[in-house]
Amino acid sequence: MPPKAKLEPYLTVKQLKTYYRQANDTTEARRWQLLHLVAQNWTIKQAAQAVDLNYDYAKEIVQRYNREGPVAIKNRNQQRQPSARSLLTPEQQRELQTILQQPAPDGGAWSGPKVAQWIAEKTGRTHVWPQRGWDYLKRLSSS
Repeated sequence: MPPKAKLEPYLTVKQLKTYYRQANDTTEARRWQLLHLVAQNWTIKQAAQAVDLNYDYAKEIVQRYNREGPVAIKNRNQQRQPSARSLLTPEQQRELQTILQQPAPDGGAWSGPKVAQWIAEKTGRTHVWPQRGWDYLKRLSSS
């Protein structure tokens, strides 16, 4: 039988279980569950199978936890800040939200490209990608 992995004593088994059960992010929850099982003398391979993770990835999680502590378990994809800043000021967003409650200028429904065109005209930009228009449409029409 393979040797049991050792965890640095940053957290107790009970604390690991609490983190696992209270995690809002599924990626983090699986990582905490993996650590909880390893802390209970499961092998990394057994724990990885139980939480449906690749063995090498599970081993990396344990190593990262031992090296960096509990902060290493955070889902780093969730921590990234969006690089694009808002195209519209809060005032322009309120204006767009009001306009979206009316028919589009061509009489039809609002779409991503139509909102992008409105944003371009309002801000003096030469081009706004339709996806950005769609993002504003979804965000402001559901508010």
